[in-house]
Amino acid sequence: MVWQALIAPVSNIVGGYLKNKHEQSQAKHKAKMQVIKNDADWESKMAAASANSWKDEFWTIVLAVPLFCLGYSVVVDDPAILERVSNSFSALDTLPDWYQYLLFLAVSASFGIRGADKLMKLRAGK
Repeated sequence: MVWQALIAPVSNIVGGYLKNKHEQSQAKHKAKMQVIKNDADWESKMAAASANSWKDEFWTIVLAVPLFCLGYSVVVDDPAILERVSNSFSALDTLPDWYQYLLFLAVSASFGIRGADKLMKLRAGK
């Protein structure tokens, strides 16, 4: 009798605790699934919106120009081109930080902002 009087309240407390933990776990799972669904919806909307956009191609060309210049300088054996490319990157590095960040965000948004926050952290640690 005494044991039953002690065990019943303890059992109720433990049962309630386990039930709450389960409900919390379910809520976290549902929240994560909603975030994944929202991300997928956003990505599909962005893909549809940029289907006829030239901005990706523009930034791809802009980013590829230095590579083409470097390759050309090797083929024609013109080290002056290498120096000009290097000077161009040095000039970009002297621009105000706010402008560099805006440029970075514009390019990141064009290719998809995924991972931009990681690259910004790398840039900040420079």
